[in-house]
Formats: sequence, structure tokens, C-alpha cells
Amino acid sequence: MITQQQIESIIDAVVAELQRQGLVRNERPFVPSGAGDLNLDLPDITALEYRTRAYVENVRKPDVLRALMSTTPSRIGIGHAGPRYRNIPQFIFLADHAVTQDALFKEIDPALLQQFNLFEVQTQASNRQEYLLRPDLGRKLSDTARKTLQEKCVKKPDVQIYVSDGLSAAAIEHNLRDIFPVIQQGLQQAGLKMGTPFYVKYGRVGLLNDVNSIVDAKVVVTLIGERPGLGRAEAASVYMGYRPQSDSNDADRDVVCNIFNGGTNPLEAGAYVVEYIKRMLKHQASGIKLKLIEQGISK
Repeated sequence: MITQQQIESIIDAVVAELQRQGLVRNERPFVPSGAGDLNLDLPDITALEYRTRAYVENVRKPDVLRALMSTTPSRIGIGHAGPRYRNIPQFIFLADHAVTQDALFKEIDPALLQQFNLFEVQTQASNRQEYLLRPDLGRKLSDTARKTLQEKCVKKPDVQIYVSDGLSAAAIEHNLRDIFPVIQQGLQQAGLKMGTPFYVKYGRVGLLNDVNSIVDAKVVVTLIGERPGLGRAEAASVYMGYRPQSDSNDADRDVVCNIFNGGTNPLEAGAYVVEYIKRMLKHQASGIKLKLIEQGISK
């Protein structure tokens, strides 16, 4: 059994290491019993200064390492302590992983849906866990959803737009207010008939096919949350297809991806989407077929 003295020795060692790394400001002598005043003034280790710092010791060419680190967001120069990462890089990794988990299980803000008059339907996935384990269920509307779309949606529009949480509802919350009005205004200025917009919970990209089996649009567009990376959950994508059918696949679709402030600007992305839609309608094609037609390889 571990003794109190051993516990205090471990605590002393941990605090000493934190002090050595500059993470603890100990203004008074440390007393393990708690009788003393230990000021644990911990900074935000997810701040940029900690992310861009090199944790490798005894670097022969530090300028070269810093230059290399500046070229990529990958986790390099993080050093190691024996067989494990050093403390700060490990804590940053765990913090970023927590952001990813939050994004995967976050629910969309109902107020945002109300702001854009988006009614909600759901795929055949009954909950988030099933959605993650069964991607196929996210490509099909539930029976209730199909009935709702039949009742509420305009049929045979030029363009049908819907929004889906995908793998990050946070991405929708970050981008919808910027990109959605741009797409709407662009389509209106082009004189195109828009379908009734709506929101789909637990949706996958392939849901485009099932949606169009009901609304029968010329072009179907979905704004969907992308798979969150470590520390980033706000990136969305827009997938589009010309007359998607039950057997349509990724080769039949076009996409504007990595949409967020810092990636593809949401306002610019909205303009790109409108231009894509115009080209699809002009050539009556999307995906690989559209590219071949525009390159003069196919008709």
C-alpha cells in the first residue's frame, strides 16, 4: 500500500516539473498538506504560442525546425519524455480530441433553424451512435421524414437546398448565417425556382438521392458538416448533384469543401455554389460528366 509520504513525494515531483516548464507560479513554499498557499496559475495551453512552440530539446538547427513547423499544421517538433509525448503537447492533443467529440455529439441550435424557417426531419438513424456505426442509415429518410417532405416541399424545382448536421452540427452553426443567404440571393437573381429548404438530422452525403426521389429537382444541394479534425469542428461542405438518382455516387457529384473562416470563406463559397449550379443546369450534368463536357471530351 502506498504511504502518505510516497504520495507527498509524487506531488512534490509533479509540481516541480510544472514549475520547471513554467506552468505553475509558486510564490510561497509548497506544503503537501495544503496548509500553504500554492498559486496554480495555469495558462491556456491551446493558445497559439503553445501550439507553435518546439518541444524538442537540444535541437542542432532550431531555425530549420521552426521553419519546418510553420509549413504544416501536423504535430511535429513535439518532443518526447521516454516513450511518451511531453506534457504540453499531450494536453493539447487531449483538448483537441475533446473538441472533436463535442462536435460529433452536438445538437443543432433550434433557434438557428427557426431563423431560416427550416423544418426538421430525420434519417433512418435513430440516434447519434447508430448514425456513426451505420452510415447507410444516414443515406435514407425515415418514413415520417418522407411523408413530411411529400406534404411540405415544392415539387420539381430547379434547385432543392437542404441542410444537414453530418458529422459536425457546429460547422452548420458557424457557417449557415453567411453562406445560406448568398446562395438564396444568387439563385433568385439567376431566375431559378427554389424548392422548400429544410434540415435533416443524422444525414450523409448520399441522402441527396433519396431526397430527390421525392422532390424531383433538377439540382439538389446539401450544406453538411464535415468530419471534425483535432481541434477544428467548424468546417462544412456543400455537395451538389444534377438530377441525383438511386444509383448516383460520388462521381456524379460536385463539392465545395473546407468552408469556414480560415479555409474557404463562407461568402465566397456561396458564390461558388451558385456558379456550379448554373453550369450544371447549362450542361445538364454534374461530377465527372460535367468536367468532361466542359473540357470538350464528352457531349
